[in-house]
Amino acid sequence: MLRVNIIGAGKVGRTLMSLVGTVRDAKLTDVLSGHLQSAEAAVAVSGRGRAVSSMAEMGPAELWVLSVPDDRIVSVARALAEAQGGQKLPSDAVAPVAMHCSGFLSSDVLAPLRDLGWSVASCHPVLSFADPEIAARQFPGTCCAIEGDAPATALVAGLITALQGLPFAVDPERKALYHAAAVFSNNFTTVLQAIAREAWTDAGVSAEIAARLGNSLLAGTSESVSRLGPAAALTGPAARGDLEVLRRQEAAVAAWNPEAAALYATLSRMARRLKKTATALPPSAQVARDGPSSED
Repeated sequence: MLRVNIIGAGKVGRTLMSLVGTVRDAKLTDVLSGHLQSAEAAVAVSGRGRAVSSMAEMGPAELWVLSVPDDRIVSVARALAEAQGGQKLPSDAVAPVAMHCSGFLSSDVLAPLRDLGWSVASCHPVLSFADPEIAARQFPGTCCAIEGDAPATALVAGLITALQGLPFAVDPERKALYHAAAVFSNNFTTVLQAIAREAWTDAGVSAEIAARLGNSLLAGTSESVSRLGPAAALTGPAARGDLEVLRRQEAAVAAWNPEAAALYATLSRMARRLKKTATALPPSAQVARDGPSSED
């Protein structure tokens, strides 16, 4: 039986609590959060585990999940190592696995635990955790980036597979770029939806219709990109090469909001390139030679 302790009962932690409970050979054991009430509430919702108020109360586990914000992972790993007495494991002992969920930081930030003989890894599920209930429901099929020590990555990959996720390896040296790609794909899409709704509203469209327009276009775009790929799915004036429409639209956006106009111009330039070359960005050599603002 895989015993799982979770430190951090936020949205990611609560999602993982629900998921662990669905695996036959895994058991959620102890849950620690910044406040005991938070851990108790999370345990009450999941119906599993035991809320504790300190690391000293946490029992043994084969897997320790640190689902805390990025800027707290190092301090939590250090505190956990101290709670274990700071003693290195005997050479014949089975090493516990510690895992964090950051898409930006590598598993090396868990060095205080690795120094004790623990095996460490990071696992970043590429999924929106805005609502833990929805996230748990959507988890099957989710790609999860994993890196770290071999024993830890094997255990974590096995758990992800049992949860019907798709584990894949990521280069720890390039996690910043990897995570930036996820920000482009998810977070910035959300920002663009907000800009679109604000523009529709200021153009006289009701908030209700603006929301319906955005939702409909986003759903259609998602399906087209999934089926055809970005270049073939791209439509609109930039894809058609309708420069006069682009010029006049950019002027209209500039009169509305200069910051949005700069973004419109940049994305239009990238859209034209994507349609012509199937890549949104120019080759690295061209950027180095001509500078980032050059265009065909």
